[in-house]
Amino acid sequence: MTSPQIVSLIPSAPEIVAFLGLEHCLVGRSHECDYPENVRSLPICTEPKFNPEGSSAEIHDRVTTLLQSALSVYRVKTEVLEPLQPTHILTQAQCEVCAVSLSDVEQAVGTLTGIQPQIISLQPNVLADIWVDIERVGKSLGVDSEGAIATLKDRVAACAKMTQRFADEDRPTVACIEWSDPLMAAGNWIPELVTLAGGKSLFGVVGEHSPWLQWDALVEANPDRLIFMPCGYDLDRTRQDVEQLQPHPQWSSLKAVQQGEVYVTDGNQYFNRPGPRLVDSLEILAEILHPEHFQFGYQGVGWQRIGSGE
Repeated sequence: MTSPQIVSLIPSAPEIVAFLGLEHCLVGRSHECDYPENVRSLPICTEPKFNPEGSSAEIHDRVTTLLQSALSVYRVKTEVLEPLQPTHILTQAQCEVCAVSLSDVEQAVGTLTGIQPQIISLQPNVLADIWVDIERVGKSLGVDSEGAIATLKDRVAACAKMTQRFADEDRPTVACIEWSDPLMAAGNWIPELVTLAGGKSLFGVVGEHSPWLQWDALVEANPDRLIFMPCGYDLDRTRQDVEQLQPHPQWSSLKAVQQGEVYVTDGNQYFNRPGPRLVDSLEILAEILHPEHFQFGYQGVGWQRIGSGE
């Protein structure tokens, strides 16, 4: 049987493919796919139509301008894609801001000559959808995923077993921030992960897209923990973003700020990638919210406490 030739156009897909033992079948990637490490050497099949450098506010404005003009945010580089002769293309229909859209992929594939790759579009909204996506990708690629998925479920269950015993007063209120300027709270699977990790999510609804957040609403909610996880930002860039927020007139009024309970995470590698490492994201939240019970070893790599020097 001929091995599949897989092109990933979303950052979570190479992780799923590698998790299924088929990393060697990847032949192309998006400009944002960077894990596992070997993926970085693959041909890049997409590019942004905007300048990705600058402040969060500047990036937001550029993307918004494109969307308001009914333009795509990213371009599929068919001149790179076609020579790869892919049999499978993994893409998404979750967020047109996060990666190339399904319609753009379908349009690009329609221009290819001599090949008709299978398009597998992922659209997870909650944690259970991740298991479904992994299983669906596995079936499409001829791999049994049941055992691999079971290992992820076991890790989730281990966290849940510990936190379900916590009293209500032992569950801190949590505001997870997905973008800093303008403020956006984290939605989809993040409120679910917060609950599993032993917290109370103040913003965002399980299974629904991330909502914009007003400063007044954040101040009124006054969370016990403030956790930043900007989409596309690593740990250092997230820290820079938070430092730029600190002069805001309402920043110092937040209880989490006053008590030193502000955290930055690598939202790019973890929380905003709906693949196997969402389980790592759960464990990161558990470490942050209940360090007395959970120590998985992500501190300093996946998250840091602001102002603690940790």
